[in-house]
Amino acid sequence: MYWLELAGETDAFAACEAATAATGVELLAPGIAGAGSVGEGVERLAYTHAAHEAIARTDATVGSAVAALEAAPLDRTGSVAVRARNVRNTTDASTTDAERALGSVLVDRGFAVDLEDPDHVLRALFAAGERADHDAVEGADGGSASVCALGWVAREAARDFAPDPTDRPFFQPGSMAPADARAYANLAGAAPGRTLLDPMCGTGGLPLEAGLVGADTVACDAQEKMVRGTRENLRTYVGDGRDGGGGGDRDGGNGGDESDAGDAPTWHVARGDATDLPLVDDAVDGVAFDAPYGRQSKIARHELADLVAGALAEAARVAPRAVMVADRDWRRLAREAGWDVVAAFERRVHRSLTRHVLVLERDRGPSRTT
Repeated sequence: MYWLELAGETDAFAACEAATAATGVELLAPGIAGAGSVGEGVERLAYTHAAHEAIARTDATVGSAVAALEAAPLDRTGSVAVRARNVRNTTDASTTDAERALGSVLVDRGFAVDLEDPDHVLRALFAAGERADHDAVEGADGGSASVCALGWVAREAARDFAPDPTDRPFFQPGSMAPADARAYANLAGAAPGRTLLDPMCGTGGLPLEAGLVGADTVACDAQEKMVRGTRENLRTYVGDGRDGGGGGDRDGGNGGDESDAGDAPTWHVARGDATDLPLVDDAVDGVAFDAPYGRQSKIARHELADLVAGALAEAARVAPRAVMVADRDWRRLAREAGWDVVAAFERRVHRSLTRHVLVLERDRGPSRTT
């Protein structure tokens, strides 16, 4: 059993992303989830700080935490440090008092304290309040919680995102924040050995984060400026010489021969139409795209609804899983295109923009046509 220390303020979304790297994810309290097992994919997550090997779970008071630690079996030896956190300041627990009292318990049980370079780190997470309410996440029932989760730090997220969009070689207003792009890429299945497609790549935020977690990426955009800019950003942060053909061509060709990049992720960027992709069926493992935001984006040759419907249909043809981000709820079009909506989230960016995020899996029912 593991405790997941969630990041951000939207626990249901964080838990959904965490489920791409852990099994049996269940929301326990604000900022805390449980999991049956975790993999190294935790290190690639955007909205999980760390995974901790569970020792005990009790009420969110220092006294309860001390009693739970005294009663828990501990199968480790060596030096320790205790790190306590009052998650979002939701409890009255003093982290200083908790670290001192829990450290004393460990010393009494034979551990040496080393705050600089310990063999093990004990994490004590105190959280209280109402859990998130979301029908796609186990434990997100809106119920009241008071939890102290005690665990040994097992895996920590690297949080090795690309720089902020304004600091990249190519930038356009409205570019997605790196943590969000990472989370959407993860939800679409980005990982080493998998290939992610972004059919509306813009400045390349999604393929950039997919490449940084080790996935091969394929990207296209209707605007040549975006194609060139995405290549520039990918070369800068994912690596040189990995585009399958350098400059590509203006008519959507894929350029040329793949470069020899060994085990490093490859990337391919070309000009193309998201509603008519030059890919065979089931060509990629996942699709992630940020649909145009109405009048704020330039749309060539398509009405917005037609563009979205066509892109969703093509995504269902080439991949079994997708994540779509938009400024409105396109669930009806997603279902009509052959997708099951696994989860839907509303994520507020600022006062005038709320992103609607759909996590989609291809409909496996008998009525689906290919």
